Amino acid sequence: MTMTAPNVLLITADHWAASMMGCAGHSAIMTPTLDHLARTGTRFTNCYSTCPVCIPARRSLMTGTFPRTHGDRVYTDRLPMPNVTTLAQSFRDAGYQAYAVGKLHVYPQRNRIGFDDVILSEEARYNFGVTDDYEIWLGENGYLGKEYAHGMSNNQYYTRPWHLPEDAHQTTWATSQMIKMIKRKDPTRPAFYYLSYVHPHPPLVPLQAYWDMYDGVDIPAAPMGDWLDADAAMLKRYRRDAAPYSPQDIKRAKRAFFALCTHIDHQIRLLIGTLREEGLLNDTIIAFTADHGDTLFDHGLTAKRTFYRNATNVPLILTGRPLGAYAGMTDNRVACLEDIMTTLLNACGIASPASAEGRDLLKGERRDMLYGEVCEGVVATRMVTDGQYKLIYYPYGNVLQLFDLRKDPDETHNLAATAEVQTVVNRLTAFLIANLYGGDEQWVENGKLAGVVDSAPMDPVIDYGLNNQRGGHWPAPKAG
Repeated sequence: MTMTAPNVLLITADHWAASMMGCAGHSAIMTPTLDHLARTGTRFTNCYSTCPVCIPARRSLMTGTFPRTHGDRVYTDRLPMPNVTTLAQSFRDAGYQAYAVGKLHVYPQRNRIGFDDVILSEEARYNFGVTDDYEIWLGENGYLGKEYAHGMSNNQYYTRPWHLPEDAHQTTWATSQMIKMIKRKDPTRPAFYYLSYVHPHPPLVPLQAYWDMYDGVDIPAAPMGDWLDADAAMLKRYRRDAAPYSPQDIKRAKRAFFALCTHIDHQIRLLIGTLREEGLLNDTIIAFTADHGDTLFDHGLTAKRTFYRNATNVPLILTGRPLGAYAGMTDNRVACLEDIMTTLLNACGIASPASAEGRDLLKGERRDMLYGEVCEGVVATRMVTDGQYKLIYYPYGNVLQLFDLRKDPDETHNLAATAEVQTVVNRLTAFLIANLYGGDEQWVENGKLAGVVDSAPMDPVIDYGLNNQRGGHWPAPKAG
C-alpha cells in the first residue's frame, strides 16, 4: 500500500432520514455542515436501508451483503456476524489501519469485526455482559451509572434536555474519541475510520443549547396518507406506538430530534478541522449515512420497521478531494447500504471481496429494481422500488400499496388499485415474488400474491417503550 492511498472517514447516524437535511429541502432542520459536504461532493437521493432496523442494516453496511446472505431480517441480537470479509477487514487486508468509535451493534459486543480497535458505545446493553467504553469513561470522570438518569426511554419520544455536562453527551464523547484516533494515526499507512453516532435515536435528550436553537422554528406537520383507515391491519398495529402522544408531545419530540441532528452536524465540523490540522483532509474521502431513518409521526407512525420514506430512505453523501470532480452533484439512482462497501473500497483501489453484493456508485452502475424486507411471519413487510415507484406489501391481509415517488414523495396516495398503473404493479409484484424465500413463498398461490388471511392470529403488540427502559446503573445491573 502506497502513501498516496486515500484515507476514509465513514460517519453513520442512527434513525436519520434522507429528507432531514437542509440540502434535501427540509424547511426546519439545521444541517450546515452536511449541506456543505453535499455541495462539495455527491448526494445520493435514493439510498435505501433494505432492512430498516438497526442490526440487519448494520450487518448490510459492514459486510456489503443483503439480509438473505447475512442472515438477519428481523433484529436478532444474539446472532454472530456472518463468515464473510467485512469492510474493516478488507481495508486492513490492503494495508490500512482501521479504527471504529461508537455503536457497532454486533454480537458478541466486543467482536471487532475486522477493526484494529473499537471504542464502543452500545446504549448500556448490560444484559449482554459488557460494560462499554462510554460507560467506563463516565465512571472515570465522576458520572458513574448516570448515563440514563435523565429517565427517557430508548424507544419512546418523550423528551427533556441532557442532564450531564456537555462533554459527557454521547455525541460529544464519540467525536472526541475519534479526534484522538485521528491524532494517533500511523503516518506510514492510510487509515479507515468509522464513527457511528447513537443519535438521533431516542432517548431524545439534546443539549440545552441545541434545544434552544429550535425555539420558535416552524416545524412542518407530518404527512398523512389517504390510505390510513383502508389499508393493512399491520399499520393499525404499528400506529398504536404513536397513539399516546399528544400534539404537544409530537411537537416537542420533533424539536428534540432535530436538535440531536444539529448537534451531530456541528460535531462533524470538529472532525473536518482535525483532519485539516493533521494534514489529512486533502487525502481523505468522507462519507455520511445512517442505518435507517425514523417515520417521526408521518402517517401516525414512529421509528422504523416500515418502508415509508423516512424509515427506509437514508442519507448518503460522498465527498473528498481523492474522489475527483463530483462537487455539487445529486444522483437519483437506486442505491442502498450494501453499495457503500464496494464504492469505498474501489475508490481506494481495493478490490471488493467476492462476498460483497453491492454496486460501485462512483462508476455509474445501475440497478433496475431493489428489494427490501423486514420481519417475518404475519408481521412481515416487503418492498420493491425502481426509483420512481415503490411497492409495499403486507402479507397479513394481502395488502399492496403503490406510490409514485416523483409525484407523491410523501406517499399519501395509494395507487395500487388504479387501472392506469397496473402494468407497473404487475412488474414490481413479479420482482417481489421472484425474491421471496425462507417461508415467504407460502404467500403465493397460482403465481399470485395471496398473503395471510386476516383471521390468522397476530403476535401480541410488542412494547418498545417502557418495556425497554433503562434504570439506575450503579451498582451495575445484572447481566443476562
